Amino acid sequence: MSWILAIGTAIGAYLVGSFPSGYLVGRSRGIDLRKEGSCNVGATNALRVLGKKLGYTVFAADVFKGWLAVTLAYAVASGYRPADAVPAGIIAAAFVVIGHNFPVWLGFQGGKGIATSAGIMIGLFPIWVFLFGLVLWAVVFKTTRYVSVASIAAAISLPTSSGVLMLFGRCDWRLVAIAGAMAVLAVWRHKPNIERLMAGTEKKFEKKRSAGHEPAENPRPNV
Repeated sequence: MSWILAIGTAIGAYLVGSFPSGYLVGRSRGIDLRKEGSCNVGATNALRVLGKKLGYTVFAADVFKGWLAVTLAYAVASGYRPADAVPAGIIAAAFVVIGHNFPVWLGFQGGKGIATSAGIMIGLFPIWVFLFGLVLWAVVFKTTRYVSVASIAAAISLPTSSGVLMLFGRCDWRLVAIAGAMAVLAVWRHKPNIERLMAGTEKKFEKKRSAGHEPAENPRPNV
């Protein structure tokens, strides 16, 4: 793989990932998500602070960033040299998550990469990897009511499920390797949540009712 293609892929993916979806949507309503709720610009905080419609918009945008980065990288590399397609997709996967988590525009304070990783799973991995992670997230959340625990479980499922598929010749070993790196980064970004879980202070998602007696918004992965 040429250095020009590798560097170009890394820079392009980082810029796609660093697009501050949550921040911009929040500012469109005069709200800085970095100063509200959990002070995170990801979809979970957007959902809780901005409401269902805008929260889902942020979630979809973050998923799209992951999908777009790896899809473009794969397509460009395939046209240039097919053998470089998978390596280019892997580079894009790594740097789009880094861009989302550490966007230069926001002082390197971004989200936690779960929604963006979901987009990567859709664009780069066998569809079963994404479906397994989605189902696992839902089951763990339903059982524990902790968004953070469900998100960590979904992150760990990425290298696990892709590794199993690799054993049956259905997934490239290089994808398993980047899946492991993405899982480690996601768990590390959840370090504060893990510390609160160990201390017994992490808050469960509880359905609340507003003054109009409407149910609270449904959660989404901690991103």
